[in-house]
Amino acid sequence: MTLESGGVTSMDSFLKKFFPPVYPSIGAATVSRKWGRRWSMFFGGALFCVGAILNGTAQAVWMLIFGRILLGFGIGFSNQSVPLYLSEMAPSKFRGALNIVFQLSITVGILAANVLNYFSAKMGGWGWRLSLGAAVVPALIITIGSTYLPNTPNSMIERGQLGEAKAQLRRIRGVDDVTEEFNDLVVARRVKEGRGSVEELLQRSTDPSCAWQF
Repeated sequence: MTLESGGVTSMDSFLKKFFPPVYPSIGAATVSRKWGRRWSMFFGGALFCVGAILNGTAQAVWMLIFGRILLGFGIGFSNQSVPLYLSEMAPSKFRGALNIVFQLSITVGILAANVLNYFSAKMGGWGWRLSLGAAVVPALIITIGSTYLPNTPNSMIERGQLGEAKAQLRRIRGVDDVTEEFNDLVVARRVKEGRGSVEELLQRSTDPSCAWQF
């Protein structure tokens, strides 16, 4: 039964029906692939911001419900695109650490939200508005911050911008010779699209900065 139902969890109709909070991550992957990670982060932050404003200023139940839906989509886009962006931009030796920091930041954010809830509960009739509306702070950080971020070389390769991707890789690595790492990214993309072989991907690299050196 586990084997039969495992593939079902990747179906859009199934996720929409039973796990709607999960589905936005699937849509976020499409946006990230077509327009890049930074615009996925921007879109998620903007949805998060609007949802927080609706919740904080709610005058009716529908505003709370609609606001929560937007927050769900915003979280889905952010949780999909931010770790991906970090992984693609960071040198291999820092990649794991940066993604752990991202997870730690989420945990710290949960703690901060609960502390805020504790104090806002003592503020009277408007405390709940502060708790719900405070979500606009991280939303603005994501939305505004994403506009200053460069595109990742991986996302440029996905869209066929090979020359721009190589130039971007030179800028973020700070060196002129990025041929080997760039070739690895291209091969990885070809394998993902079914146009390359796994053996080609797993060839030994002589570049110490590459992620899959053996």
